[in-house]
Amino acid sequence: MAPTAPRRVALDVTSLLGPRTGVAALTAALVEGLAARPDVDLRAFAVTWRGRRALAAQLPPGVARARLPMAARPLRALWSRSDRPAVEAWTGPVDVVHGPNFVVPPTRRAARVVTVHDLTAWHHPEMVDRSSAAYPALVARALAAGAWVHAPSRFVADEVVDRLGAAPDRVVAIANGAPDLGPDGPGRDAARGRAVARAERYVLAVGTVEPRKDLPGLVTAFDAVAARDPEVRLVLAGARGWGADALDAAVAAAAHRDRITALGYVDEATRAALLRGASVVAYPSVYEGFGLVPLEAMAAGVPLVTTRAGAIPEVVGDAAELVGVGDGDALAEALDRVLSDEARRAELVAAGHTRRARFRWSTAVEEVAALHARAVEDAGQNRRGTFDSMPRSSS
Repeated sequence: MAPTAPRRVALDVTSLLGPRTGVAALTAALVEGLAARPDVDLRAFAVTWRGRRALAAQLPPGVARARLPMAARPLRALWSRSDRPAVEAWTGPVDVVHGPNFVVPPTRRAARVVTVHDLTAWHHPEMVDRSSAAYPALVARALAAGAWVHAPSRFVADEVVDRLGAAPDRVVAIANGAPDLGPDGPGRDAARGRAVARAERYVLAVGTVEPRKDLPGLVTAFDAVAARDPEVRLVLAGARGWGADALDAAVAAAAHRDRITALGYVDEATRAALLRGASVVAYPSVYEGFGLVPLEAMAAGVPLVTTRAGAIPEVVGDAAELVGVGDGDALAEALDRVLSDEARRAELVAAGHTRRARFRWSTAVEEVAALHARAVEDAGQNRRGTFDSMPRSSS
């Protein structure tokens, strides 16, 4: 029997060209993991004009990339209302195309897989920027054309079926892996984190400033904690996004604003150090499709206070103090409890180590590769079915 040819997979790697977000973490894991598989011929493309020259440096050796430029704004405008142009114009013939960030381009013959991380743009359109506001139309077209859906949690998978009307057997929940903060050492350890924070004890929030993270609510809760604890500080580490003005207003109104530090974007080494040095990580999200930050806290061995938002309970289990979304009093009480109760802190840290071990990027890559194979097989069956149903000539 002749050997089976490797499956040709085209992967959108646009997210690798900016600050590393949760989407970029998934994309990086898929690039590394799929490129190492002998049954996969990986081809990368990036829907960006300005970043097109930087793509090669983000890819492992041997991964082919689309060399013709792809301008994001006009292409997304076309893809939201038509099935042209097909992505094979840039990638060449492939078996499956995977868009790991809500957008999977139309194809000529290839199967399509789209990752839907959450339904923020559907539930909370007021909380997203203009680019994200286009996701509902793009996802709707992809589903109508038969795209398969990868969701990072059972919660999101169920929402895609219930809210978007996707066929349940074409929506697959595959959890993300836990972040790897790397070994302790110079530039990464807890002492450096405390030096960057300029505090021995601090509550830490990490991630881009956006309305969905409810950082203004965290500032208000911290103000209550700070009134009872004269030493603790609040440190915010993340790029300024479209929620920055509301956060600035909350800080300006805080009685203990002199104990709140906004660091802006920090690199990965500094982020790891800040996590390790924190007294507690706070993640007061309004809505979440997965939640990598909670797993980062567990990886750092730091207790976590978060909300019962979306998929967070599914991810954290019993390894966090959970409070209601938008309940500032409960958030303040939980922070107080974790800051002052050493037994509870130890319990949460131990539970976090156990919980985090359940999430592995190698497992995620294996399951995504299996999803690609299912999508390719399904597309092949559909093509064969279409051919078989065509009328035969009587001659």
